[in-house]
Amino acid sequence: MLTRKQHELIRFIQAKLEDTGVSPSFEEMKEALDLKSKSGVHRLISALEERGFIRRLPNRARALEVLRQPEDVSTKVASARAAANSNSALAALRPPPTPAAVANDVIEIPLHGRIAAGMPIEALETGATLPVPAALLGAGEHYALEVSGDSMVEAGILDGDYALIRRTDNARDGEIVVALVHGEEATLKYLRRENGLVRLDPANAAYEPQVYSPGEVQVQGKLAGLLRRYH
Repeated sequence: MLTRKQHELIRFIQAKLEDTGVSPSFEEMKEALDLKSKSGVHRLISALEERGFIRRLPNRARALEVLRQPEDVSTKVASARAAANSNSALAALRPPPTPAAVANDVIEIPLHGRIAAGMPIEALETGATLPVPAALLGAGEHYALEVSGDSMVEAGILDGDYALIRRTDNARDGEIVVALVHGEEATLKYLRRENGLVRLDPANAAYEPQVYSPGEVQVQGKLAGLLRRYH
């Protein structure tokens, strides 16, 4: 069952698509739902996407497709269409919405300090935020960490990059994760499991893997993308 805000959002998106053929911008959705920030819109869209009501079209920040409507909305739409068909057997079907144009929607995600891409260092939460193009983020809750060190350079992760992290507490072998070591130090590494142990592998031949018992390591997220600033 959808929340009231989720219900309002999917109805607004569908109405906008039917009216203009273009999905609404994050700013339009924020205003329509009387939300305080675009991050609230992003959370609603992610929830609807995870539940199969909408999907984002690739490489388009504003392109949303409504896959299905809540049951009560679908019933109303079906009734309206039946009434329209009874008025005219020759009624033309509305053409499908045209793909939306690319837009530069940006959302703010939490920036939780610096994370080591070398030996583990303490990851500090700062209360700051980082503006990120919405197209870089998929479903789920995200945060950003500033990379410190060079142990992941062979994976294309450089000192000073911003790692965009999807929050999760589990990951598959071979994925790049934020690993919390001993409950207080965080590092960005490849995750491997072997012989009942957890191995955190660098992507730099100059560094050695770090091996821990399972109870010493907690996954706090998976790498979802990178943001790099050129000065």
